[in-house]
Amino acid sequence: MKHLLLVCWLCCACLQGFAEDGSRLWLRADATAKAVVTANKKSPTINIAIQELQTQWQGNAVKLNIQNANKNKALNDAYTIAGDAKTGVSISAFSDRGLLYGAYHLLRLQQTKRLVYPLNIQESPKYNLRILNHWDNLDGTVERGYAGRSIWKWDELPAVISPRYKEYARANASIGINAAVVNNVNASPQILRTEMLAKVKVVADILRPYGIRVFLSVNFSSPTILSGLPTSDPLDAAVQQWWRNKANEIYKLIPDFGGFLVKANSEGQPGPQDFGRTHAQGANMLADALKTHKGIVMWRAFVYSPSNDDRAGQAYMEFVPLDGQFRDNVIIQVKNGPIDFQPREPFSPLFGAMKKTDVMAEVQITQEYLGHANHLAFLAPMWEEFLNSDTYSNGKNSLVAGTITAMSGVANIGDETNWNGHHFAQANWYAFGRLAWNPQLRADEIADEWLRQTFSQDADFVEPVKKMMLQSWDAVVHYMMPLGLHHIFAVGHHYGPEPWGVIPGGRPDWQPWYFHNADTLGVGFDRTAAGSNAVSQYFVPLRQTFNDINTCPENLLLWFHHAPWNHAMHNGRSLWQELCYQYDEGVQQVREFQKVWDQQAAAIDAERFEHVQSRLKIQSRDAVWWKDACLLYFQEFARQPIPYDIERPVHNLEDLKRVKLEISNHENAKR
Repeated sequence: MKHLLLVCWLCCACLQGFAEDGSRLWLRADATAKAVVTANKKSPTINIAIQELQTQWQGNAVKLNIQNANKNKALNDAYTIAGDAKTGVSISAFSDRGLLYGAYHLLRLQQTKRLVYPLNIQESPKYNLRILNHWDNLDGTVERGYAGRSIWKWDELPAVISPRYKEYARANASIGINAAVVNNVNASPQILRTEMLAKVKVVADILRPYGIRVFLSVNFSSPTILSGLPTSDPLDAAVQQWWRNKANEIYKLIPDFGGFLVKANSEGQPGPQDFGRTHAQGANMLADALKTHKGIVMWRAFVYSPSNDDRAGQAYMEFVPLDGQFRDNVIIQVKNGPIDFQPREPFSPLFGAMKKTDVMAEVQITQEYLGHANHLAFLAPMWEEFLNSDTYSNGKNSLVAGTITAMSGVANIGDETNWNGHHFAQANWYAFGRLAWNPQLRADEIADEWLRQTFSQDADFVEPVKKMMLQSWDAVVHYMMPLGLHHIFAVGHHYGPEPWGVIPGGRPDWQPWYFHNADTLGVGFDRTAAGSNAVSQYFVPLRQTFNDINTCPENLLLWFHHAPWNHAMHNGRSLWQELCYQYDEGVQQVREFQKVWDQQAAAIDAERFEHVQSRLKIQSRDAVWWKDACLLYFQEFARQPIPYDIERPVHNLEDLKRVKLEISNHENAKR
């Protein structure tokens, strides 16, 4: 009997050891191979490539070849893969990092069953800088983080080193991410203290072999706060010297340090405008301090001031007049849309408008406005739409992807076992890396890759689940804010609906009513020439297209127009009717997702199946919450019935108005 119990215990222990907790992300290949791998050079980075191939590659021998250095920086990460099943495969690159990326590419082809011989692959990233922005605070909290606390254990460093740092680096390298800002854009000056820099050095040393450089967000008032200087004026000689000294200190510890990310004169953060200086003067002061070390400054264009003006146009008004005044090691970091990572936005008019200044795109991987880590929302279709939007800045076919020189993504990574809080949220981290490498990739290609590596190769699983992923962003837009509605979230936590919300004495652009302007005549924000005139910031013909209510894309109608409730939509419905049908469609889409997922119970492990199933239940309830709250509220202005062929509201408006969620920025919404 004791023997039988022991056997049962060992079996259970083995099964638990293989429990699918999501910690392996998409890097789940068996590490049991013994491939023959040779290289014409050795380095820590090449050694990683060798180890990955030796333990995972199931084919013939692999040769790694470093070619002569090329002055073209774009080729530093480039690689070629050639060969066949009989003679073996060769990976060639101009850098150690290129060989590592080539190794991961080869293994990805193997893992997704996409190996087709003979191999003749040439890859070069579109952007040299592909960077994650962590909004992690020094106390371990994560602003807009929904997967636990920060992975950076500053209180333990440098003595205790988490094994997750190396796992994090490996995951990023496998999808081509080559840089990370490790602290919040709402930066604490304390990150620049000598004792903190010693801790950052430890992290940088771990990430370096995986081709990842460390950057830091800095507080513009650091000279005053840390050293007691009477000013942080960028034109003050003592301030300039302080930043030069600090840069020298950093580079002595971290020779490949990337540079600074700066949020200035936005949402209360200090900046050059506090001293009557421009963004260019502030950025250039920091750029000069970094120049000799080949560091860069990423200066955020997310700026808006408390006023009754349309904040969607402020970044354009502040930065376009400064075009050409920034140093060549300054990049302006611009959010994908002109407001703030809304479920759907038009692209920011700054893309294409800065003709003499490098611009990088900032997208949000963490789902601040898309259901946190409770809702399934695959964001590759959103980013594909954004990158392929035509700015018309140089005539037709001037796509956003061609106007930028780098991509950054606000990370969704925390210390939870599955990294991202929701198993499908891992797909957004993966998708960001793949699109930052190649913005021409299609969302369906990326979803297919991720599913095959993360869950199963079975087409009966991949095809329906991929379809669900590709529809998920559209569904969230439908049940939250269709037709261009935006920023009608509950005050404080950006999770649930509160179009009626009011902060007594608060600034107008923090109030949901500011963005929807519902009245008995209609709904939406008038950004036409007769309104805020934000349409004028777009190039011809977009400004005319957006300005005309009859030609404006209907998925952005209420972004640009205060449209009458009876406005005729292209399908013949009135605006009110279409609003009702789209909210209902979002609810029905999520219900279909539940059916699709429930059919996969036997196809994958129970742990991840049950996790996703439980989150889809929450998402389904939340979709109804959003639909009922918004339709019942807007109905008070439209004064029309909800069409009878869609699902009836199950809530009362007054009950919904009493719902108050308590959600901190670093916690997931609890429903």
